[in-house]
Amino acid sequence: MSLFDSVEHHYARYRPRLPDQVVELLAQELAGAQAPRLLDLGAGTGQVALSMFPALPPAAHLDLVDQDEGMLRTALDELRPHLGERTATVHAVPAEKFTPAQPGYQADLVTCCRAFHWMDRPAVLAMADRVAAPHAVVAIMGDGSLWTHEAEWTVALKALIQSHLGEDRRAGTTGTYREPGRRYEDDLADSPFSDITEHRIPFTRAWTPRSVLGYLRSTSFARPDLFTDHSGFEEQAEDLLLRHAKQNGVLREDGVFTVLLARRPGVSR
Repeated sequence: MSLFDSVEHHYARYRPRLPDQVVELLAQELAGAQAPRLLDLGAGTGQVALSMFPALPPAAHLDLVDQDEGMLRTALDELRPHLGERTATVHAVPAEKFTPAQPGYQADLVTCCRAFHWMDRPAVLAMADRVAAPHAVVAIMGDGSLWTHEAEWTVALKALIQSHLGEDRRAGTTGTYREPGRRYEDDLADSPFSDITEHRIPFTRAWTPRSVLGYLRSTSFARPDLFTDHSGFEEQAEDLLLRHAKQNGVLREDGVFTVLLARRPGVSR
């Protein structure tokens, strides 16, 4: 890996996509739609869109929303080889500011993966109510991070990060991460999408030391500019990860992907 690779590069290459069972779950919500519209909020470099491609018909349209123009440029680069007849539009605005370009626009599925905690959640859900079709589902999804995962190797890695950056989880340019003040279920319950079902889908991922280091460079808690000696940290982290990977060179992550599917009350499933 080059020190000059962009955050977008690491995000696109190392952030995990959706597990197949999650894709199947979301695809059920689009069953029968000939030209579904997928609205993805906090889209990053397109992990949700890329995961969903096999389940989307040729006439599908995707709207990707993210504040970061660089992320969206990378997302389009990643998406173009796979689009086929499908179309995609990017919107470099905060999620709550999304405004459809076409009159009468209605999203069939609104997704937000690993990003809802950064958003003005009531405003985002109010926006979704304005642009989502009557039958639409809002899917709030996430699987934590290697910071929160509690395997032996991730606990050791977190301790190493804290030895460089302090006990608190870093976020933003100078601040620390704070857990949301309320549950996502409570946000949804107070929104027009108050009919909620939770799905907890187990998954297993295989990491290599190299892919973990690339992933860390894309995070808010271990990105390179937080460290006074990032190359020194990476040397220590690689040594730690190699010790834990042992003979097969693989680091295992067993986790649960949580999907909250929220509908307007009275809409049939």
